[in-house]
Amino acid sequence: MISKIKISNRVKKKKNPEIIEIVNLAKNKNLLDLAKRLSAPRSQYKIINLDELEKIDNDNIIVVGKVLGSGNISKKIKIAALGFSEQAKEKLKKANCNIESIKTFLDKNSKLEGITLI
Repeated sequence: MISKIKISNRVKKKKNPEIIEIVNLAKNKNLLDLAKRLSAPRSQYKIINLDELEKIDNDNIIVVGKVLGSGNISKKIKIAALGFSEQAKEKLKKANCNIESIKTFLDKNSKLEGITLI
């Protein structure tokens, strides 16, 4: 497990104020796994397609990275990510999925119980 001090040191290297804010919010809520992934180098962020989301059993998903629109999704999910492509947004809205940013998700929820973290 990573310490809050190490996360703070990693955040100092970040330039994106939105990422810094989300990491600090996750750290303050004791969501260290999420803060660890967000404070990691951007090259470690995930890029995931809709067809990969379709295979995940859980309906509550946080993607530390970007969701792309390749493939289709037929189930209704609640998803939070750092970014969505326009095609992914359209397809997710067609499937009546709940789309939000990670910051908005953390403002509403203080725990990650029942959430799949990608």
